[in-house]
Amino acid sequence: MKNKNPEEHLENTNPEEHLENKKIIDELESVNEARLHSKDDSNPDNTDQSDDLSPEILKAELEEANNKYLRLYAEFDNYKRRTSKERIELLQTAGKEVIGDLLSTLDDFDRALKAMDLSDSVDSIKEGVVLVSKKLKTTLQQKGLKEMESINQPFDAEIHEAITKIPAPTDDLKGKVVDEIEKGYYLNDKVLRYAKVVVGS
Repeated sequence: MKNKNPEEHLENTNPEEHLENKKIIDELESVNEARLHSKDDSNPDNTDQSDDLSPEILKAELEEANNKYLRLYAEFDNYKRRTSKERIELLQTAGKEVIGDLLSTLDDFDRALKAMDLSDSVDSIKEGVVLVSKKLKTTLQQKGLKEMESINQPFDAEIHEAITKIPAPTDDLKGKVVDEIEKGYYLNDKVLRYAKVVVGS
C-alpha cells in the first residue's frame, strides 16, 4: 500500500488547521533529519546499531535531570532560608558591641544624676557631666565616629544642609558656614548625619 504524503491531507482542512499541521510536520521532519545526521556521524559505515534515543533511555535521562533539578532547588531553598535567618540575626545584633561599650557611660550618667541630688555645688556637677561627655565621645570615636568641622568652611551640599541664609558678617564669610544648628558626623569616613548650617550671603 502506497504511503500518502502528509501534506495531501492539509488541502481539506481550514487555514488555521492547515498552518498548525504544517508546523507539526515541519518539526517532525527536522527532528528526523537531525536524528539521521546524528546516526550518520556516529556510524559512518551505516552498520546496525541500537537506537540511542529509545524511550527507556530518554525516560532515564529525564528522570535523572528531574532529580538533579529537585536537589538543586532544595539546596537553593535551604540556602535562601539560612541566609535570610542570618541576615535577620545580624540586623538584630548589629549594635550589640557598641551598646555593650556604652553601658559603662550609662552607669556614669546614673551616678552623675544621683550626685546632683546630693550635691549643692554646681561646679562639681558640671565637672562630672563634662567627664561623662568626654568618655562618651571617646567611646564613639573608637567606633569610627568623627565630628564634622563646618564653621567658617565653604558651604558644601555633599555634607551640609542649609537651613537659612543670612547677610555675611564679613566679605570673606560669603558662601561659607556662619553658624551650625546641628553638628554633622562621619562614620568611618562616610557621612552619618549632615550638618544643618546657616550660610552667609
